[in-house]
Amino acid sequence: MKTQLMALVSLLAVAAFAGGRAWADPAADAAAPAGFDQPRDVPHGQVTSETYESQTLGFKRELTIYTPPGYSKDKKYPVLYLLHGSGDDQTGWVKKGSANVVLDNLYADKKAEPMIVVMPYGFTSKPGEAALGRGASPDDRRKAAGQFEQDLLKDVIPFIESHYPVVADSDHRALAGLSMGGGQTMRIGPMHPDTFAWLGIFSAGLGRRPATNPSNPGTPDITASYPDADTLNSHIKLLWVSCGDKDPGLEGAKKLDAALTEKKVNHVWHQDTGAHEWPVWKNDLYLFGQRLFRNG
Repeated sequence: MKTQLMALVSLLAVAAFAGGRAWADPAADAAAPAGFDQPRDVPHGQVTSETYESQTLGFKRELTIYTPPGYSKDKKYPVLYLLHGSGDDQTGWVKKGSANVVLDNLYADKKAEPMIVVMPYGFTSKPGEAALGRGASPDDRRKAAGQFEQDLLKDVIPFIESHYPVVADSDHRALAGLSMGGGQTMRIGPMHPDTFAWLGIFSAGLGRRPATNPSNPGTPDITASYPDADTLNSHIKLLWVSCGDKDPGLEGAKKLDAALTEKKVNHVWHQDTGAHEWPVWKNDLYLFGQRLFRNG
């Protein structure tokens, strides 16, 4: 009887996932244990800074790199490209998000696959030039967004793959980010399923639907330009969409979840407890990080 029950549960889970929503992952609603983001007496990875030449932008840029405990150039690693929000830079995930500590603890508990984490600068401003603020024009924002995408694809990834021992294929590349970085992931990742097989969209989503007033066009549904569901479902191993229950952007995140469900794109929806804040994003990294680069 127990075997039959387990088989039924598995069948229902597969059926739910095939409909565009990953109901088969009840652990997605879990919270990280107390102290998951606090330093422990465990082996530590290394955080370094790298400078690369951006051919896209025409000047040098900085990256923050995390290599896991026991890192060796004789091994090959998968890579997570982890993007910051609009209030931070390439150091934000370490200085405020304790990303290195969260991952150190996951490795010590044998809950994650060793990976290199690359944290680029999400703005495209020149050194000494102010980053785009809320008052920037839509044209400037679109230009900056496009330049960052090309910088990531044509400059950042090739730099990492020529300087670090990585597995250079989509199954071993992940892209994730919070807020602005979540929006960048939402726009870049699904459009390049041959480049990234693992995507994490934290506290970002669809804005206002296109309005009928030409002077107030609203925000278009970016998912309309995505490849078809069959293409995405066959290439992307995990698409994680999450937001805090007190986040002002929760409705936008729910719109993204609904749009993906309507299009039958397989994904995991995770509603966390909290606002637009680091405790939520740390929990995202803890939960998302455990699922990366693992079959099943």
